[in-house]
Amino acid sequence: MFAVIKTGGKQYKVQAGDMLRVERLAADAGEKVQFNEILMLGGDSPVVGSPLVADAGVQAEIIDQIKGDKVIHFVKRRRKHSSKRTKGHRQKLTLVKITDILASGAEKSDVKAAIGTGSVSVSAPAAAPAPKKEKAKPAKAAAKSGADDLKKLSGVGPALEKKLLEAGITTFAQIAAWTDADVADMDEKLSFKGRIEREGWIEQAKELAKG
Repeated sequence: MFAVIKTGGKQYKVQAGDMLRVERLAADAGEKVQFNEILMLGGDSPVVGSPLVADAGVQAEIIDQIKGDKVIHFVKRRRKHSSKRTKGHRQKLTLVKITDILASGAEKSDVKAAIGTGSVSVSAPAAAPAPKKEKAKPAKAAAKSGADDLKKLSGVGPALEKKLLEAGITTFAQIAAWTDADVADMDEKLSFKGRIEREGWIEQAKELAKG
């Protein structure tokens, strides 16, 4: 029996005993997790979800938290900024071993759901309205207290500027001092992976911070 699961925006065909590398999950080595987004179950009686197979699940054991192969990015901006930059990146991954495929009974299982590190927790939707109002105030307060106009950065509009302010980023100097780890963290918070590098925010921020 096999199953097709979805996690981290990707789909995987798995069987019991398979070793799998998936996008980083919020779990420690040795823990057991359950993938609940099952698109298909295969075997003697195949079942195709619409879009998911109800009450089905795939359980797995966390083997280790690892990093993928290094990927080299080369960015060249010719006209406006005239800059070049070479940067390496290693994607954060989780190594798991598939232990069991449940055709039914997954909803009653005591195994915790496999949730990515960038995912919203189950309890977040119920508390969503309050945080939005609380976060809007600091953003406005920061703007009044002399924060830089982050919209001067390429690709930053009002909505993206608000997200930056809510994340505590109010000045060009802060962006200019970002490390690789800071960039990776902000990519997840802003949900625009790669934009910081593509637009050259750090180089722009350095120039803008000079005044």
